[in-house]
Amino acid sequence: MDVLRASSSAIVPSPYINPTRPINETQIFTKPLNHQNFLFKPLILRNTSKFKLFTALSSTTESMEEPKPPEVDSKEEKFDWYSQWYPVMPVCDLDKKKPHAKRVMGLDLVVWWDKNENEWKVFDDSCPHRLAPLSEGRIDQWGRLQCVYHGWCFNGSGHCKLIPQAPPDGPPVHKFKKACVAAYPSTVQHEIVWFWPNTDPQYKNIIMKKKPPYIAELDDPSYSKLMGSRDFPYGYEVLIENFVDPAHVPYSHYKLLQIPNPPVKVDREGGMPLDMSVNTLYANGFTGKLDWGLSQFYAPCIFHGFTVPPVDQVDGSEKSAETKKASPAYQRFSMILMCIPVSPGHSRLIWSFPRNSGVWIERIVPRWIFHIGQNLTLDSDLYLLHVQEQRLMDLGGSKNWQKAYFVPTKSDALVVGFRMWLNKYAGGKVDWRGKFTGALPPSPPREQLMDRYWSHVVNCKSCSAAHKCLNTLEIILQVMSIGLIGFIAATKQNAMSMVARTAMVSVAILCFAASRWLAHFINKTFHYHDYAHAFV
Repeated sequence: MDVLRASSSAIVPSPYINPTRPINETQIFTKPLNHQNFLFKPLILRNTSKFKLFTALSSTTESMEEPKPPEVDSKEEKFDWYSQWYPVMPVCDLDKKKPHAKRVMGLDLVVWWDKNENEWKVFDDSCPHRLAPLSEGRIDQWGRLQCVYHGWCFNGSGHCKLIPQAPPDGPPVHKFKKACVAAYPSTVQHEIVWFWPNTDPQYKNIIMKKKPPYIAELDDPSYSKLMGSRDFPYGYEVLIENFVDPAHVPYSHYKLLQIPNPPVKVDREGGMPLDMSVNTLYANGFTGKLDWGLSQFYAPCIFHGFTVPPVDQVDGSEKSAETKKASPAYQRFSMILMCIPVSPGHSRLIWSFPRNSGVWIERIVPRWIFHIGQNLTLDSDLYLLHVQEQRLMDLGGSKNWQKAYFVPTKSDALVVGFRMWLNKYAGGKVDWRGKFTGALPPSPPREQLMDRYWSHVVNCKSCSAAHKCLNTLEIILQVMSIGLIGFIAATKQNAMSMVARTAMVSVAILCFAASRWLAHFINKTFHYHDYAHAFV
């Protein structure tokens, strides 16, 4: 099992992955990029004159200068938090036999499979009768969503089809508008359920006018498509800040992720200056340059980092099929992070790391094995981010980030770019529309903050199944141990040879030891695994 843990940690993609061959920045940014992921036309980098280098301050003393902010498109409208598609949950972790409770943008949702229309539906998680949660209900034999408080049933459009308490010869109260459930526009793209957080009738067919952001790698059969999700005890803004900041990786995730050796090693961890910058800001996001590739921020949720072709392929030159197959330059990697606002002090992440190499691994290794290393990586800075958010709130909150933070290097370029986008277009913070006071929830104990079971395992089909199987195996080992000892005790001395008795005692001891080790492994893998930075 140690081998499995090592392999799961090793396959967690590192944001420090470097291209296999040097990248010529001039060629990249002076030619239009062909990358299919540039969905929004204003985000395409066209030439160096438009690519304004954005940095908080240079990382070297010789080049210290005032920040050069990115261009801001003054013609863009303000960002509307409620006129966007939001990812809710990967389809692979949803069960068609039952409804699922989710919260996004402070809205309590119920996600369920409508077998009559063969679609995933997203409703307001509240029965119009007495406000009971529909997510605690069931799918009835006719494929309707049933509230288990009084049995009211709803079809895929949110219309009430049955009120058991209404007499059949009385008025059709189930047809009244007040008997309907609010149904949100929803769709499935990239094997993820998305919803539009507005039930106004004008948005009923919004999918015909505006679709969720399209990411080509998630539809490319030559790429891996492993996904996972997890809830966090800190907010959306801090979550995005963390993912656009690769400079923290050598320190927060020390020994968990591979990083290249810097030319000059200034400390044990191998931190180094990173050449990062942000292009023009728009209401729908921005593009940026990472130390190892390019990135896009699709407002409000998606951060997409990806490697770019090596220098001799940027100009479009062709190579033979054999050369392409053999060349490591064609190994592509993407980092897709969907950061979802849940409520103040709470967020959700849906992650995927598509790559076009080693795809076969996912076909033979269970998904929960990959999640071991990914969860450990996410845990290793979880407490830091929770405390960071609390302290930022004490200093005035998100709108006061410029006074609260000191971000003097190019490594912080994307953090500053995101904060500038948030202030310029999105009101400086998530628009909760008065649902919350703005205060953060109190901090629970560290063990509760870093609990994996309720934040991940119960929502992940693979981890949940593994958790049940391993718990069953632990019980079997304990029963075998006790049973063998009992059998030996009940057997007469001369009825069994000393060799057989010794062998059975040995097996009993091994079963007991294995059950204890397995209990420890289950706890660390599926419940709580602290990361002590001082001792790594």
